[in-house]
Amino acid sequence: MSEKFTVSAEINGYPVSKQVEPRLLLSDFIRHEVGLTGTHVGCEHGVCGACTILFDGAPVRSCIMLAVQAHGHSIETVESLGTPDDMHPLQEAFHEAHGLQCGYCTPGILMTLKPWIADNPNPTEHEIRTALSGNLCRCTGYQHIVEAVKIAIEKTHHTEENE
Repeated sequence: MSEKFTVSAEINGYPVSKQVEPRLLLSDFIRHEVGLTGTHVGCEHGVCGACTILFDGAPVRSCIMLAVQAHGHSIETVESLGTPDDMHPLQEAFHEAHGLQCGYCTPGILMTLKPWIADNPNPTEHEIRTALSGNLCRCTGYQHIVEAVKIAIEKTHHTEENE
């Protein structure tokens, strides 16, 4: 039996502390130990982007990190964005523009875009597509996703102007 380590982190604003084996992947920690199943695992090689979370505010692939690396850090998963009754502007935009089909890749895309939109208030379509290039979607042609990003940018900056 291998030695276990304590991982204490903030996940979606709440403290979490669990004993885990040192080889446990962060994606498995989030899904199986914490019970937040919105973080999806696709390729398990960090290529598809489905497992993207925010780690201290930066998008990272949780399938290529170990849970023990999260000790003392802040994590945001797709569950932190909003609820059906109070959606984040990104979620609203994806709904309005039909930016998803099966939805498997969507959590990773949303978590990739959240900080990117904040840093890019007026991107070109090429810049949007470049930002999305690390997230693979097998169902869409990406056009509706690009349109959703444009809508989300309008919503985000319109909200900021009214505050």
